[in-house]
Amino acid sequence: MRTAGTGRGQDRAEARRIAAGRRGDAAARERARAKGKAALVAGAAGVALAVLLSGCGSGNAQGGGGDAASERATAKADRAHRPARAEGLTEIPGVGSRLQGRIPEDSRQVVAVEGKGEDSADAVVRLYTRAGNGTWKRAHSWPAHNGKNGWTHHHHEGDKRSPVGVFSLSDAGGVLPDPGAKLPYAHSAAFTPPTYWPKKTRNDFDYVIAINYNRVKGTTPLDPTRPQGQAKGGSIWLHRDHGDGTSGCVSVSKAVMRTLLRTLDPDKHPVVVMGDKASLSG
Repeated sequence: MRTAGTGRGQDRAEARRIAAGRRGDAAARERARAKGKAALVAGAAGVALAVLLSGCGSGNAQGGGGDAASERATAKADRAHRPARAEGLTEIPGVGSRLQGRIPEDSRQVVAVEGKGEDSADAVVRLYTRAGNGTWKRAHSWPAHNGKNGWTHHHHEGDKRSPVGVFSLSDAGGVLPDPGAKLPYAHSAAFTPPTYWPKKTRNDFDYVIAINYNRVKGTTPLDPTRPQGQAKGGSIWLHRDHGDGTSGCVSVSKAVMRTLLRTLDPDKHPVVVMGDKASLSG
């Protein structure tokens, strides 16, 4: 026989023990979720670092200019380099039949990168759009840089040369938020260059557009997969200019990167045609 009130006290005590247990379980689950999230972040950072080190930023070869003075100088150069627009072109100027024939029939946007010379890091980037009647119109022209050692038809890891060819453009991303890109955009701090790179490289990957050379189309630019093998190199991107040659990428000003991101449309199947002047016309 229970004393009056004793049963209720025991019930309340038991309820408190159950509630405490539930709170403990919830806290444990929350700790597990936090641990899992931290592991995912660490994994993504590790993958990103591997991509950056094996691709465009390998060897600390890149220069950079994140300061306001550099940005103003680049913008001034952009304006000075802007030519009159050319319309009604049946082919991309300076691109010979070999590479011209590799531009897909359904492509309505071409980023043409013309290097100054086989061993030069200086280049010009021109954006062309194709009308319904098949003719091309040059929309823009900007100064740019390519691999610090120039160009190659047989790119390999660490050669500091940009690959010659025609490559599709399907994926973008960067340290900065999406500026209104039409291409799928991966916004992530994982694009940030390692802290031991030179200070001038701090803003190289504010915005990037992956060039589909030895990579899986339709994935983030940070995807390290190399279908042709690691020796063939990878992580060849369009990204923010830094004032000199890259490790294989093509670099333009921050303003130009924003323009490209807001203009290149997956429905128009954009491609980049790139190489030194002689290779393009050959």
